[in-house]
Amino acid sequence: MYTHTTHVRVRYAETDQMGYVYYGQYPTYYEVARVEALRALGIRYKDMEASGVMMPVLELRCKYIRPARYDDLLRIELRIPVEPQMRIRFEYEIYNEQDVLLNVGETTLVFVDMQTNKPVMTPANILEALAPWFTVES
Repeated sequence: MYTHTTHVRVRYAETDQMGYVYYGQYPTYYEVARVEALRALGIRYKDMEASGVMMPVLELRCKYIRPARYDDLLRIELRIPVEPQMRIRFEYEIYNEQDVLLNVGETTLVFVDMQTNKPVMTPANILEALAPWFTVES
């Protein structure tokens, strides 16, 4: 299982009148964590799209436990629990600076050929980058 940690500071524009993070903002935090986790593996989403493969979101799950607030420094723990094939699943846990769990979520994305708009297998460079976390040792 691959894991990665990303930090995000809650900006004023991301909050509602009560100073809580607007519920629709959490998928954006997931995206930030996803992009940074891939970048840490040496995979730039921009390069993948330039090669003709995109990753649209197929499914999103989000559970709100406690509110994040304006100016909180959030820690987003991301996991890729299973080796991707045509789809890749990301799991998220978001904590505040007091280490309180605020939110859990999951997204499933599918690899799609941008010319045909059809699903394709995971690009080789992504499989290679993730291989150390999914190799079964004898």
